[in-house]
Amino acid sequence: MKIDYIFRNDMASTFQLSSMILPQLEKKSHGVDVVGMMFFDDNIHVLARGNEFGERLSKVAKEQNILLMICDQCAIRRGFGEGNFEQCGTGEVTAKGTVEGVVAGCFPQLFEALSSSPPDQVITL
Repeated sequence: MKIDYIFRNDMASTFQLSSMILPQLEKKSHGVDVVGMMFFDDNIHVLARGNEFGERLSKVAKEQNILLMICDQCAIRRGFGEGNFEQCGTGEVTAKGTVEGVVAGCFPQLFEALSSSPPDQVITL
């Protein structure tokens, strides 16, 4: 089964991702194929360059071909995006100051990126 995670709720990336999902992905014991992760609001901070969990996740994502996407509008608001609010949703905002492999986007970019390997389920945490 293919899964896409959306980290939306407060502390989802620092609790569920960092203490549960990431260790399981590293051990290859998660039980499903994760095809993507989308980060909203303050959850994007885990992907800051130099963050221990973000660096580990970047490595796993590269090895397991997992999309790491931050909300373009959230990224601009928090200093992790290059662009302006008028570009949100167009694919023109780029991620900055993040671990390797992170892209910025909105739902149209998420859907396009996952279209070649669509998830069977989307889980919002």
